[in-house]
Amino acid sequence: MSVGVVVDTNVLVYALDARDPVKRSAARALLAKLAEAGRGVLTAQVLAEYFSVATSKLAPPLDPVTAALQVAEFRRAFSVLDVTADVVEDAARGVVQHQLSFWDAQLWATARLAGFDVILSEDFQDGREIEGVRFVDPFGRGFRLEGWLGS
Repeated sequence: MSVGVVVDTNVLVYALDARDPVKRSAARALLAKLAEAGRGVLTAQVLAEYFSVATSKLAPPLDPVTAALQVAEFRRAFSVLDVTADVVEDAARGVVQHQLSFWDAQLWATARLAGFDVILSEDFQDGREIEGVRFVDPFGRGFRLEGWLGS
């Protein structure tokens, strides 16, 4: 499996969300360190979800121009995995076999098929592993990014 980690949408959104300053600070530090180390990976799905949430659910929401500029900035800072027909088919299997929601299954399938073994997200059970992909809550107690960067 790869040495990088896949970053879920919630980490990107928290980096902007003024409603939770603790998570905002943690998300910003996490993203900066992952980008600097070249270890963070996003998916096309994560970028799409980010744009949607940032322009509709943040308080106040971002204007579409600003959100589009941030999507472009994330693309420059991180590798981005595509959602393919194989990913969609494997995600459907993840729904059936592992009882994931489709969108969670698609994130899992994208990471798994690309050879990544860690997804950083608060949306899954921390430490849960499915077919070699482990979900880690980067906002959870005891999380240390240095452990994922090998330092």
